[in-house]
Amino acid sequence: MVILLQWLIIGLTILILADVLVSFVLDPFHPVRRNLDALVGPLLTPIRRLLPPVGMLDFSPFILLILVQVVGAILLRFLSSG
Repeated sequence: MVILLQWLIIGLTILILADVLVSFVLDPFHPVRRNLDALVGPLLTPIRRLLPPVGMLDFSPFILLILVQVVGAILLRFLSSG
């Protein structure tokens, strides 16, 4: 169970980073970008409601990465102690 959670954390981190990087180089209507946005977008929406963009910068992926890492570490500690 712990290994599965670790892979989930790594996979989600890679998806978020890929979505950010692809948003710089691909057209918004490119299929790869649309699919990544479809996967990561629902996770970013609540953060974007609480934290609007600052100028041209959107910090919501950064906040999501921090949340994934913190919640993942807490869950891993909880699962490994039990």
